Amino acid sequence: MGRIVALHLYAAKKAEACSVSEALAVVGHGLDGDRARGETRQVTVLGLERWRDALAVAGVAAPPETRRANVVVEGVELSALVGRRLRLGDVVLEVLGETAPCKRMDELVPGLRAALEPEWRGGVHGRILVGGRMSVGDSAEPVER
Repeated sequence: MGRIVALHLYAAKKAEACSVSEALAVVGHGLDGDRARGETRQVTVLGLERWRDALAVAGVAAPPETRRANVVVEGVELSALVGRRLRLGDVVLEVLGETAPCKRMDELVPGLRAALEPEWRGGVHGRILVGGRMSVGDSAEPVER
């Protein structure tokens, strides 16, 4: 079983990360306090292990919030979850796809975009099916429908 290791909210597109210990997920919206990301990309999730792989390839050091994902988990193979559900604390997320790294990654850390592209290192995104609270330290695990 995996766990949530960090939670981040971004008030606007290029806003600094606001690290929180708990977040409220709202069905049809996303995380309370986070910018609107769209219907299918309400929440983004980054695997800590894949993040570390990307940094090693890029030869840089940077905190996970540089990726601009909402939820950082460890112990969960995110690439296997597309089309499935992921429980994050009380929240159930339908994982809809890979979060492709954008040019913003290179603006923040040169070479990061290319390092994030293989092996799902950029994480996944999805929509909230069951709202509620998630906290740092909560379990992160696939669930059956």
